[in-house]
Amino acid sequence: MGDHQNHRILMVSDFFYPNFGGVESHIYYLSQCLLKLGHKVVVATHVYGNRSGIRYMTGGLKVYYVPWRPFFMQNTLPTMYGLLPIIRTILIRERITMVHGHQAFSTFCHEALVHARTMGYKVVFTDHSLYGFADIGSIHMNKVLQFTLADLSQAICVSHTSKENTVLRSGLPPEKVFVIPNAVDTAMFKPADERPSIEEIVIVVISRLVYRKGADLLVEVIPEVCRLHPNVRFVIGGDGAKRVRLEEMREKHSLQDRVEMLGAVPHDQVRSVLISGHIFLNSSLTEAFCIAILEAASCGLLTVSTRVGGVPEVLPEDMIVLAEPDPSAMVQAIGKGISMLPEIDPQVMHKRMRELYNWHDVAKRTEIVYDHALKCYNQNLLERLSRYLSCGSWAGKLFCLVMIVGFLLWRLLELWQPADEIEEVPDVILPDNHHEDMLQPMR
Repeated sequence: MGDHQNHRILMVSDFFYPNFGGVESHIYYLSQCLLKLGHKVVVATHVYGNRSGIRYMTGGLKVYYVPWRPFFMQNTLPTMYGLLPIIRTILIRERITMVHGHQAFSTFCHEALVHARTMGYKVVFTDHSLYGFADIGSIHMNKVLQFTLADLSQAICVSHTSKENTVLRSGLPPEKVFVIPNAVDTAMFKPADERPSIEEIVIVVISRLVYRKGADLLVEVIPEVCRLHPNVRFVIGGDGAKRVRLEEMREKHSLQDRVEMLGAVPHDQVRSVLISGHIFLNSSLTEAFCIAILEAASCGLLTVSTRVGGVPEVLPEDMIVLAEPDPSAMVQAIGKGISMLPEIDPQVMHKRMRELYNWHDVAKRTEIVYDHALKCYNQNLLERLSRYLSCGSWAGKLFCLVMIVGFLLWRLLELWQPADEIEEVPDVILPDNHHEDMLQPMR
């Protein structure tokens, strides 16, 4: 462990396996690498289907699937105090010293961080997304984020663009925010032994088919690319509200033989889809950091992407073609990408990705954030309330009221069920060889 001390970390978010996505992968791989570094890591999330209670995953990763049903888009219903008893029990049972929340629109994360600070725990928050400032939803979310992060120990963002966005939205001091990019499991995402022929160029899209991911942009781009390049075929993996529009586009332009719709693609089958193509197309309208781009590049695909958010920070210029989120600009970028294909060597690209991004480096950098968080001054209730008062003329008073009620409920729980009456669970000690394949894909 060197100069780093052992931490006992609780990861909290609404988004975790068996659901698949960038946040879910980030929590899983980071947790596995932290376990290998000698830390204790526990994950708490809401119930998924019939997956409830305590489960163990690869490497001895313990997961609490709290019996709290998702309400909207995999988020639990906001209750403010409903999670307090069970979060308190988990923190005491596992002897947690650090609570790490993920994703700004996870209500489970927000409530757990607030309760952890009420009980005096150090908390770290990782923001995985970008938000605006003008629409109703963003204004509401930014106020919630300001409330949750008013008493934060440290924060992590996945790109410098994301850091600027988070600091502006939450009012956090910039010196409290670290930038640690995502990574990719290069052992899982590797090129095919033999590269597909470039006589027929396959452009792969793997994304949620929703507005934010640029599905409407694809509807305008694909027919024009097919018209200009007769040897191009599209493979689209993913599902969402905009899938109907893409299917209508395919019917309207008679592109059934050139646009293949796969539907939702399980994570363990993403590589097999990627290695069938030459170019990966990302049409997102907003993106803090796109893990899908890393996975595609690790498989040896050239990326064509919209120039939004933190995407320009992800790959070197010779591995990605960027364009403004405009149909004509995207069509030109795809044309440029096609002309670059003869120069692309998938094996060389994979080797470069292995050197640029790995989860063990991310874990070591996250250790440093935890060390900084533990050194933060632990304020008393009155000092904490003064920080909430600064959140706005009326919102500040409301936040203070919420925190006072939460503090009183916590003290009531301490009287009703003292901490020394809650049984602490023994740690699971695994042999070192159990970590050797811990970063293998989840099934």
